Amino acid sequence: MKTIHILPSVSAGIELRHALQLVARDDEVLSFCDDLSCGPIDTNVPSSRANWWNQFHDGLALGDDRPESCEHDLCEFWRRATAPGLRRIVWFGRHSALELAFFLAWTERLGEMPCEIIDVTESGPTVLSRPVEAVSIVPAEALRLLFGTERPMMREEIDENRRRWQRLQGENAPFRVVTERGLVSASADHFDALLLSHATSDWQEIRRVVGHALGTSSEPYFQVGDLMLRARVVALVNEGRLLADGDSWDWRRQVRLPA
Repeated sequence: MKTIHILPSVSAGIELRHALQLVARDDEVLSFCDDLSCGPIDTNVPSSRANWWNQFHDGLALGDDRPESCEHDLCEFWRRATAPGLRRIVWFGRHSALELAFFLAWTERLGEMPCEIIDVTESGPTVLSRPVEAVSIVPAEALRLLFGTERPMMREEIDENRRRWQRLQGENAPFRVVTERGLVSASADHFDALLLSHATSDWQEIRRVVGHALGTSSEPYFQVGDLMLRARVVALVNEGRLLADGDSWDWRRQVRLPA
């Protein structure tokens, strides 16, 4: 039976392919191309997610990457991930909002298909002798040590995760963040105070403010990506809570607190 490793992000998939090469295995790797910790999740229709992402990429400055076919990629991911006759191993970390959201959404789609998981937050301290928040930050040399630590998902575990994801879908909040209780819904302004705390009365490049906020939001959990923080900077400028010296979608522009 063909083994397929299912990863929560493109970067994690790249490292796992390298890890498989290191141990001379030809397993298939399938990477998820979405971040379900933000945006609408009330429907499983890929076009809904694609349309939501496109609004942000439409606002980006010239030269930034644009999604080529988000809807097609999502449809292809779910087609391949749920194909019959596969041994599925899903990798994720519970201390990453992106990865935990992906995992809960996966269990909601799983149905009766058998599945094994490698939870790096669970396996990391045992195998790597250190805590691991997310699979996306583990290099290939360490990932290869986790081969063989996969375990089957129990029916009770699947049912509980499915209920959690369905609750989050019902709430359909702008953000989902990790807490000690697991993944919970958060409002659109959840990260605004964090961004404002890194702004001053002096002009700073937007990339600097976002970078500092991104670092702060990564302890003790990885909560949000730079694009969503960038979008919140734009919102804060539009609300007059930050001042900008130009197009606030442009990394090179500067922002400061109002006098």
